[in-house]
Amino acid sequence: MELLQDNVAIVTGGGRGIGRAIVHELVSDGAHVAVFDRAFPPDFELFADGLRQTGRKVKPVQIDITNTGATEKACEDIAAEFGRIDILVNNAGITRDKILPRMSEEEWDAVLDVNLKGAFNTIRVVGRTMMRQRRGKIINISSVVGLIGNFGQANYAASKAGLFGLTKSVAKELAGRNVNVNCVAPGFVETDMTAILSPEQRAILLNQVPFKRTSRPEEIAGIVAFLASEKSAYITGQVIAVDGGMTM
Repeated sequence: MELLQDNVAIVTGGGRGIGRAIVHELVSDGAHVAVFDRAFPPDFELFADGLRQTGRKVKPVQIDITNTGATEKACEDIAAEFGRIDILVNNAGITRDKILPRMSEEEWDAVLDVNLKGAFNTIRVVGRTMMRQRRGKIINISSVVGLIGNFGQANYAASKAGLFGLTKSVAKELAGRNVNVNCVAPGFVETDMTAILSPEQRAILLNQVPFKRTSRPEEIAGIVAFLASEKSAYITGQVIAVDGGMTM
């Protein structure tokens, strides 16, 4: 029996990177997945077709999650089409790095809108569905940068730290309806962003990590799948760092 047999999930920012790995993991565990993204890469449909061979549905939805009305409609459409929403993974995130004295208001707002307001938009509508169902799993993808800060990323760190508070508050609000809300805080992950680092930059980065390596997107996805399953039924309001020991 698959852990997430016929569960229905929404994954934001699921077109690439960590989000794509999460989509793959959830489908592998038996879930049907609606993938929200602002723009999908050219190879996404091929990726989705491969997952559909399992008999699960993979539905791409092009959506800007900073648009409250459009996001609400997209979530409601998924609930109507699939009959329910069991899992919500708020993974969508962007960076606009610059030291704070040089950061524009637009750069601040863009990051807070996608990384934090986007999660608010999805949780508000999906949370209502889960309350009616009296079951659900919400997993927010934050970052260790929200725990320790990072030079040139005040906007990103603030948005990711905001997800910690959002997670804990919503966990308290929805616990009475059997909805679990947790947060995953990845460290340095092997994605397109870290692939462009120079050897010197990579050495500095890895010097902060006891395991002396980056994580793979699949290692983040595995924790998300666990939190989405009934094996995590008694876990809520938690921030789980997946960082190779970086923040211990």
